[in-house]
Amino acid sequence: MKTSKLSIRLLWYITPLVILPLLFLGGFTLTNVTNSTQKQADLIMSRFVEQQQQKVFNYIDSFHSTTKLLSTSPVLSDFLANDVHVNGNYTRRLGALMDVFASYSEAYPDIISINLVSASGKSDAYYSNNLTTAPKSYPFMDKVLQSNLSQQQFMEQESDGTTNLYFIQRIYSVDYYLKRPQQLGFIVLHVEPSILNTSILEAPYNNTLNLLLTKDGKILFSSDYSMRGQYISEYELNKIHDLADIGTLSTIELSSIDKIERMIFAVQMSGGYYYVSTIPKALLYQSGKAISLITGLIVIISVITLPILIFVVVRNLLLNPIELLGAASHRVGDGDLAVVLPAHTNDEVGVLFNDFNHMVSQIRHYQEQVEEYKHHLEDKVESRTKALEAMNSQLEVAITQAEQANQLKSRFLANMSHEIRTPLTAIMGFTEQLLHNDKITNDKQYLSTILRNSKHLLELINNILDLSKIEAEKLAVDQAPINVVQLVHDIKSIIEPLAQEKQLTLTINYNLPLPCTIYSDITRLKQILINIANNAVKFTEQGNVSICVHYHPRKKALEFVVTDTGIGMSEHQIERVFKPFEQADATTTRRFGGTGLGLCISKNLAQLLGGDVVLKSEVGVGSRFAISVACHLSGKKPELELLTEHSQLTPEKDPLLSFASNHFDANILVAEDNPDNQLLIKLLLQTWGLEPDIASNGAQAVEMALVNDYQLIIMDMQMPVMGGLEATKMLRHAAYDGPIIALTANVMNHDIDTYLNAGCDKALGKPIDKDALESVLVSYLHLEKDNQNKWDSLLKSEKFQQIADNYLANLPTYLNEVKALQHSDDWEALRSVAHSIKGSAGCFNFDDIYQTAGALEDNLKSNNKVPRNELVNNLIAAIEHSIDTNNKLL
Repeated sequence: MKTSKLSIRLLWYITPLVILPLLFLGGFTLTNVTNSTQKQADLIMSRFVEQQQQKVFNYIDSFHSTTKLLSTSPVLSDFLANDVHVNGNYTRRLGALMDVFASYSEAYPDIISINLVSASGKSDAYYSNNLTTAPKSYPFMDKVLQSNLSQQQFMEQESDGTTNLYFIQRIYSVDYYLKRPQQLGFIVLHVEPSILNTSILEAPYNNTLNLLLTKDGKILFSSDYSMRGQYISEYELNKIHDLADIGTLSTIELSSIDKIERMIFAVQMSGGYYYVSTIPKALLYQSGKAISLITGLIVIISVITLPILIFVVVRNLLLNPIELLGAASHRVGDGDLAVVLPAHTNDEVGVLFNDFNHMVSQIRHYQEQVEEYKHHLEDKVESRTKALEAMNSQLEVAITQAEQANQLKSRFLANMSHEIRTPLTAIMGFTEQLLHNDKITNDKQYLSTILRNSKHLLELINNILDLSKIEAEKLAVDQAPINVVQLVHDIKSIIEPLAQEKQLTLTINYNLPLPCTIYSDITRLKQILINIANNAVKFTEQGNVSICVHYHPRKKALEFVVTDTGIGMSEHQIERVFKPFEQADATTTRRFGGTGLGLCISKNLAQLLGGDVVLKSEVGVGSRFAISVACHLSGKKPELELLTEHSQLTPEKDPLLSFASNHFDANILVAEDNPDNQLLIKLLLQTWGLEPDIASNGAQAVEMALVNDYQLIIMDMQMPVMGGLEATKMLRHAAYDGPIIALTANVMNHDIDTYLNAGCDKALGKPIDKDALESVLVSYLHLEKDNQNKWDSLLKSEKFQQIADNYLANLPTYLNEVKALQHSDDWEALRSVAHSIKGSAGCFNFDDIYQTAGALEDNLKSNNKVPRNELVNNLIAAIEHSIDTNNKLL
């Protein structure tokens, strides 16, 4: 009876709380589905219009940048610098300027023409990819002359409805005496607006109409081509202007276009243009009606069925278990701890029953513990007191260790200050002597001392940076193939002079067999071996130092054992020697110097390479360092190759990676803004027989690379005007496919990835490593040379000779065609034929035909009619001579 009353009361309170929100939600959905549809369309169309606006803006901005870069061209400046008609260099400078215009037109296919217009509006130089003549004037030229803006763009619509895009850049020359700029003219870039046409044709909905309007209501672009060139009414234009300011979707009827009520979204672009996207209102709300009908049906069904479901669920899942739990709680309150609720389902009620049973069990357990605590309280108090004393002892030890660490850091800073100041003193002192003392005769010795101390200072800084990266867990290691014999030979070449200087014997022992190649980080492995071997020489006054190489097939690890007969270390010193900022003791620092970082870094690097450094030492006897690294041979190709004979232990230098064994006739461009670095790189390349061209910034590098043919480019990444990263992207965009070598002081992994993704083929660090630069240059120049050799082999092949014979057989046809065009004065067609003859003659090594056809083509491009017939006669004579020579050979 109680359960039924509780069920009714719960239904009385819960049902309205559930049904009323459902009714409200249904009514809200029915009344606001149209508004939601409009907001969704507003969001979609606003994003669409913003994307199209950004796409158009990026397109226009890219050609503004191209026009600005063209206006700063050294060739253009040279053309405008003097009165070229006076000194007779007009044809040469005009030809050079036409080559620059042509290179820009090829790099950017949307460019239709490039026109150099004087300050008075006259065309001084004009290039068109469709070979049209320069226009006498532009309709917007009066606006350009009256405006003070350095950059402008205009959209002009033709009579057939197509719209062209023009970019104008003013050209200034600075008067260095009066500090006043002088206007020399304008660069006018005529562009085919491909991106604008594509943007207008895209649509977020079916039946979408996209328009691009001028500020006076003229339709420049439309997804319906028939509307181009029409005007909308002034009232509609004002409405669109207001909508562009608000930035929301709104309803308007464009009577000038059709009588359909449309939802419109508009934005205003630079230059006073409007981008408008519309969709019929009836189409937008069509889906909302179906949603309203379905929503109403769902609400009615839910209002009828929900009270019945609530009654059944509440009674069976909630009220009956609550009554059972209440009865059990009453029994526990009376002191009956033997109560156990029956097992229930795995829902929340089941968890509640289990928790109740656990609570009763814990009460019984706690009662038993209370009795036990009464008998053992004194023992627990004594135990806690001893624990507190132990904790206090640990705290005192921690405080002592912290004080010792602070003293170690202070000692390290003092030692590091001494280590850094010592080489700096030598560098500064000898540099001052070389600068101010003209009577010095042993300057090579001074320079050698400066170089040695600089390398020592660089080693100190690298050790500190490596330790910081290791502690921050940001030091990355590589897995590249390493020639074991070459590695040991390199270590020997570095350590042997140090040992000979102290009259020590350095021995290298190979425990055969050894793997020919392992896979690890050669830079870090060399750093470990050089550091430990250098320490062995430094701490050994007499005797010998040995390096023994072992291979452990089971562990697949390579072990280098460095043994010396030096001062040795005690067990206490061995415990401290691998800690950062510590050496064996203070007397070691005073006697031998050093920072106490080398062995700590070496051990951490060895662990990163999959191995370790193990030390055994005895005071007065010597030390033994065992350095092991993982070989990473699993799954590598080629398969494992073992060295079994002592005759295989002599390293051989690859002659293909040295300029001493090769000769290259290469055209190289070096982009570097620092004059000292320019001189250094040029000196290095000249010692290898290469004469580079120098560019002082990225803009000059792009200009020179587009005009000249370079086999390789060395590009500094940080330069004024235009950086190396931007210049590399622009060169790759302009279809330059030669190797580009990045030269930078930022050599972190993510920096190198950025350079490679931008289009660089290789990245070298600063300061310049001569051997690394030589290896990279030789490897890439070999590729260029191999390609040239393949071309030479092709020219000597039988198949090429057959093609050349066919070309000779067609020469009479070319001859008759040239004569016919000369007779008919069809110079435009003759220019096309001359271009075709020049290209084919160059491929088949007919130099006379190639030269005369090229001269005729250049003349026809410049519209210079004076020597035209003479050049045509020269071409005819060259073709006739080749035909006569071939007939004599037959």
